[in-house]
Amino acid sequence: MTTFPPNSALLIIDVINNFEFEHGKILAKKTLHIVNPLKQLKKYFKKQQLPIIYVNDHYNLWQANLDRIVKSCLNPLSEMILQEIKPDEDDYFLIKPMHSAFYETALNTLLQQLHVNTLVLTGIAGNICVLFTANDAYMRDYQLIIPRDCMASVDDRDQSYALTMMKNVLKAEIIFSNDYIEN
Repeated sequence: MTTFPPNSALLIIDVINNFEFEHGKILAKKTLHIVNPLKQLKKYFKKQQLPIIYVNDHYNLWQANLDRIVKSCLNPLSEMILQEIKPDEDDYFLIKPMHSAFYETALNTLLQQLHVNTLVLTGIAGNICVLFTANDAYMRDYQLIIPRDCMASVDDRDQSYALTMMKNVLKAEIIFSNDYIEN
């Protein structure tokens, strides 16, 4: 087993989601498959006292009010996911206006304050928001680790392409979460 670098942070992108869009049912089903590995990864980060940062769409509420966003996203598609993986009180929670977790958010400032230089990127959709976040992180000189079993996309080919881009272009280390944590 390998360990994450001491200046790592876990980013969980867009898992608070209503899945009410074209192909939302497919993404919700695929997100259910990443919940358990993501919970284990989160448990590991808590045990190591490393920061966990949720960055999420705002659903036109424009408030970083976790309870309101969860309530607005709660429905039969999202219920099991939200019960299992919503933020804890000591996790960080930011909202974003677009795909990248860095775009017009306080994320970079927070990471600097926390002395983070390595990001473990997880969430949905892997080929959109996770990929855009990875790109922006790379341009800011963060080291990237992507647990492939903690990222979901609607289409498997798009997911594979996103992982290839992150590995080959953004120099991300692509892993399985249990490469780093004991089960």
